[in-house]
Amino acid sequence: MKNVVIITGAAGRIGSALVAFLANQGYNLLLTDINKKKLLILKKKYSYLTRVEIFSTNLNFLTNINKLLFFAIQKFKRIDAAIYCSYPKSKGFGKKFEDVKEYYLKQDLNYQIGSLILFCQRTIRFFLKFKKGNLILISSIQGLSSPKFEHYKNTKMTSPIEYTVSKSAIISITSYLSKYFRNKNLRINCVSPGGIEDNQPKVFRKRYRNSCNNIGLLKTNNIVPTISFLLSEDSKAINGKNIIIDDGWSL
Repeated sequence: MKNVVIITGAAGRIGSALVAFLANQGYNLLLTDINKKKLLILKKKYSYLTRVEIFSTNLNFLTNINKLLFFAIQKFKRIDAAIYCSYPKSKGFGKKFEDVKEYYLKQDLNYQIGSLILFCQRTIRFFLKFKKGNLILISSIQGLSSPKFEHYKNTKMTSPIEYTVSKSAIISITSYLSKYFRNKNLRINCVSPGGIEDNQPKVFRKRYRNSCNNIGLLKTNNIVPTISFLLSEDSKAINGKNIIIDDGWSL
């Protein structure tokens, strides 16, 4: 049987692109997201290619993480890999630094970092039981480099400090867990994409392109092949690394 892969945040931009890519490669997929309607659409769309199961839940709660993993074992008998694409946001997320509110700040950091750590903890428990596992996290170029604030000038866009903090944490979590579980037949890596096209203002797109080498803002199909590579045996010597996909933005 082809490997079993859990994709969290499966209804999001990167998540749904991964579903399409990996379904065409024949992976058995367990998709989870808070948006059940979109999960049902994904299952209907790709079930003719491979086995697709869905589990709609809010992974900000440990009980739900546990339920997801037990559901995976119930349906597939094993878990070979997990890709964490979830990015929960509070109602106050996205404010300028001066306008950040204590309540929403604590909520965002708890959800974006705390929930991820607990997901890793519980998923790795199952990996250890099966004596192998592959965990892939999604960070960002802003986890390794400060935002280019000049790109946002005179637009309604901003780059929240919570985003930079949480994405930086993901890179640290990756290297920490990789070393912590050395010699356990686990691989733990993360991917840091550049900005993705999402109807940004023309002036922002132009400024962003000027900081890159060839492309500028990315499409999801610029990202998912690298994640697929990390799932494969061809990448078995890559461990604890942050793979940057940004067309030279961070140089």
